[in-house]
Amino acid sequence: MKRRLTVAATALLLALAPGCAAERPPADSGGWDETGEVTYWMWDANQLPAYQRCADDFEARNPDVDIAIEQVGWDYYWGRLLTAFVANSAPDVFVDHTSKYGDYTTRGLIEPLDDLIARDGPDLAQYVEGTGDLWVGDDGRRYGLPKDFDAVGLFYNAAMAREAGITPEQMQDLTWNPQDGGTYGDVLARLTVDRNGVRGDEPGFDPRNVETYGLGIDYPPGGGSGQTQWSFLTATLGWSHTDKPLWGTRFNYDDPRFQETVAWWRSLIDKGYMPPVEQSVGTELSQLMQAGRVALVSEGSWNISTFAKLGGIELATAPTPIGPQGHRAAMTNSLADSIAAGSPNKGAAWKWVRYLASPECQEMVARGGVVVPAIASVVPTAEATIGAHGLDITPFTRQLHEGTAFPFPAAHHAADVDSIMESAMERVMAGSADPSSLTAANEQVNALFTQG
Repeated sequence: MKRRLTVAATALLLALAPGCAAERPPADSGGWDETGEVTYWMWDANQLPAYQRCADDFEARNPDVDIAIEQVGWDYYWGRLLTAFVANSAPDVFVDHTSKYGDYTTRGLIEPLDDLIARDGPDLAQYVEGTGDLWVGDDGRRYGLPKDFDAVGLFYNAAMAREAGITPEQMQDLTWNPQDGGTYGDVLARLTVDRNGVRGDEPGFDPRNVETYGLGIDYPPGGGSGQTQWSFLTATLGWSHTDKPLWGTRFNYDDPRFQETVAWWRSLIDKGYMPPVEQSVGTELSQLMQAGRVALVSEGSWNISTFAKLGGIELATAPTPIGPQGHRAAMTNSLADSIAAGSPNKGAAWKWVRYLASPECQEMVARGGVVVPAIASVVPTAEATIGAHGLDITPFTRQLHEGTAFPFPAAHHAADVDSIMESAMERVMAGSADPSSLTAANEQVNALFTQG
């Protein structure tokens, strides 16, 4: 649930001037046809079978509506979607992301749902706390119903941990600070092994010839959100991305707490505990773990089925470490389904969106064992299904139960923020710039919100 918009896609979005979408009829009017074909786009191939089952069930309940699902991989999804908006051929309904929809709302490209929800439901209280808030824009209108939620946690090689003398109990209560890394830093050093079999915390360790790195790096290194890379560390210092949890207009990458965290994270490369950036480009973290090149990764719960399917490796999960303020933290996000404002079939599209956010569909998604749906009563089903595949997801979901989750930083200009911060972070992690250079990047980011 991360990555970035391409420059070309951003240019297309800028070309969509406000008001170019089709005129919206009132949401309570009788002019919306509730029959016909609804085109539906999504990016996650792993979730496609579950949503096809939802579509089959929906069509059985609504024989006058056909659902045509098209799956497009994340790397192409947003560019193709923007091209479709420009060509007035966007899907009726599409899976939307917190970091994207603000730019769609300012250009009138997606339909607000407030009147429809007031008329037809559903009860917003059924969703996991906080997931619904993510889909209220800065104009106060709601543009999606949450369909799932995610959090960040740790995947680690259980056999390597045992061999290193690290217990599962230790992994559940790691600590961290930006000065010496806490027990989290100790574990990363211990799990690192050079080509002579010397561990990172032992005399004679060679950081230039490493066989197994303690921590894998996800490249690019976090962009503006650092969702799976560093946000779970910075949040334990009391740092936040923006001046408000949602729809902030001033970013805080110039804060010493953020830069100290990045400096510590960068030091792992210098120490040999994390691979240099150039070794990580183009390689999935799951592949590096399966090959024994890394022993631990921080990743999103949406990838738990990918890790559970890895063969020839014994994996386990753990929560993110507890920071100096005495709590752990994890960024959480929730996808939703948006209705294109230019859809010629909004009535049927709304029926489909309402069904996607229903207990019936989310129960089917939960049984698919890929993601955790957003309806609170269905969460135990997803936990049990995913657990049956061999990995415990509760280190991820406990962040919500314990109140240590914080929202993805929804903001306007998200693609531009990511572009600026991605370049700045790449330079820092490559060693060609100091973490203090992020102050200048922060000035560029904040200038986006002061331009006319």
